[in-house]
Amino acid sequence: MKLWNKIRPSVAGVLAMVAALVLSVQGAVADELPPPADHEIDFHREVLPILANRCVTCHASGRAEGSFSLETRSDILRESDSGQTVIPGDSANSMLIELVAGVDPTWVMPKQGKLLSDQEVGILRAWIDQGVAWDQDISLRKLTMRSWKPKRVDLPEAREGWEHPLDRLMISYFAEHEIDAGRLVDDATYARRVYYDVIGLPPTVEQLTSFQADTDPDKRAKLVRTLLDDDEAYAQHWLSFWNDLLRNDYAGTGFIDGGRKQITAWLYKSLYDNQPLDGMVSDLVQAAPGAEGFVHGIVWRGAVNASQRPPLQAAQNLSQVFLGVNLKCASCHDSFVSQWKLEDAYALAGVFSDKPLEMFECDKSLGRYAEAQFLNTELGKVSTDSDQTTRRREVAQLMTSPNNARLRRTIVNRFWGRFLGRGVIEPIDEIDNPAWHEDLLDYLAADLQAHDDNLKHAIGRILTSRAYQLPSVDTELDDTKVFVFRGPQTRRLTAEQFLDSLWMHTGTAPGKADAKLPAVGKESQAESPSFVRAALVNNNPLMTTLGRPNREQVVTTRPADFATLQALDLTNGPELNQLLTRGAKNLLAKYPDRNSSEWTAALYQKFLGRGPSEAEQTIALEILGEKPEVEGVTDLLWCLVMLPEFQLIR
Repeated sequence: MKLWNKIRPSVAGVLAMVAALVLSVQGAVADELPPPADHEIDFHREVLPILANRCVTCHASGRAEGSFSLETRSDILRESDSGQTVIPGDSANSMLIELVAGVDPTWVMPKQGKLLSDQEVGILRAWIDQGVAWDQDISLRKLTMRSWKPKRVDLPEAREGWEHPLDRLMISYFAEHEIDAGRLVDDATYARRVYYDVIGLPPTVEQLTSFQADTDPDKRAKLVRTLLDDDEAYAQHWLSFWNDLLRNDYAGTGFIDGGRKQITAWLYKSLYDNQPLDGMVSDLVQAAPGAEGFVHGIVWRGAVNASQRPPLQAAQNLSQVFLGVNLKCASCHDSFVSQWKLEDAYALAGVFSDKPLEMFECDKSLGRYAEAQFLNTELGKVSTDSDQTTRRREVAQLMTSPNNARLRRTIVNRFWGRFLGRGVIEPIDEIDNPAWHEDLLDYLAADLQAHDDNLKHAIGRILTSRAYQLPSVDTELDDTKVFVFRGPQTRRLTAEQFLDSLWMHTGTAPGKADAKLPAVGKESQAESPSFVRAALVNNNPLMTTLGRPNREQVVTTRPADFATLQALDLTNGPELNQLLTRGAKNLLAKYPDRNSSEWTAALYQKFLGRGPSEAEQTIALEILGEKPEVEGVTDLLWCLVMLPEFQLIR
């Protein structure tokens, strides 16, 4: 005891020094960490995307490197091989934060891919400090993170001038981000937008003048309804959008030897009649007469990868287009970028196979066969012992089930991206990614379903919102920035819109014999187009240059960047030159008595919806000379179509 009394002060001193050293080290580590975010953290919107995009490859879906799993909240709080990785209320001493912040450069997570930004680390710190909140219905064990179930969204109370449901949802968002949502575009800009977005053509001079003169306060909504009621123009324009999604075309790989079948007649009729979304999907899944080409896919010549067999094509395309699920990686092996596994891809593919489907991993047979099943068995299961017709019918019912909000979310997200340049979720095919406004996406999906899956209703809902009517913006983002919606992004005309506009203005559309639209049936009431639209003819070099794809694969977005080849073809291409020369001849023959001033005024109104400025008038008169000839009119046409004002939707 006497000995202990002698050494106790020394031991106490050592312990005090050790404690001080530990606190010092902890303080030093804390000083190196990015500070916690200074707001209340939304787990679903802020934390889940980080975990799902950066961590699940090694620590979920049955994988738990270092015995650390983040499939559920209890998994995250469980001790790993190195101790407790997350300490609720204490982010500074949570090993997870040290790893993702890179305190020790030799031991940083994630091991592969881009490291977390300081902002993302700050979000995780605040989340841990605030108690590690976790949505109870979220699990990263197998299925993707976003629930398939519909979500009810309660709209905020309407205010004067903010009665539109999307405006009511967005009003707090606009206020939070200090966006002036009262500065809507003028009538001419709005009219040009909706004409192109609904029917793919610009307004005529007469249509634009009439709209601008209209004093009805509801005239914008009225214009949208009028355009949507033009069944023929609507169907011809939207044919391109759905052709891209459903990889439908009129020529190309597979057509020569019967290994591919187009669905044009069925699709045109479906659009003309405004067939509801659930009906379209049901027809495609069940290979209804005229629609069977989608699930039959392309029978490729020669030896192909096992993942390109027609049943797997059907699984890949159906899931990508209508569910926002990427099964292409999972058709060869368990996906490295999502939760989907080889078994998932083969299970859905088995629905479209006449016989049990042998499974291959990277073209190596696994010696077993897939059991046909839908991707989400919680919605319902497929009768595995039934014939293919029955299985397809059951999958069609599950795809279109009122409980499958994923279908509607995917489609309304595509529409939003189409009209405003960027989806509520990006990339547009990854519906499990976070939305910049979750309630907006859920409301649009529920609203579509509540209106019997009426696609025109969903389109009209978006086009009459304040968000759509804001001035356009040019947004550039890198991976470290959070997207903030400030208005529609400036968009380029599609290849079809560009050519349709030229054909309409110059009378140079192809003859009706060139149209690839088969007879659509008497029950459709569809008449022959007033002029042949670009969507109805074979692709050509100019359309290819402007972004029209060959559609051998599903295409959900077209390139937005302006490429060098496009610049060359638009400034010196023979096809455009021939088109403009023919247009000049047509116009001169139609209006032989116009002088140069009249030509200038008429062409500016026709192509740009306005008169020329004084400087533009001077240049145009120099181009046309005293007596307009073919060469001069062609040059002026070329000048007009080169203007961003013509080529862009702002």
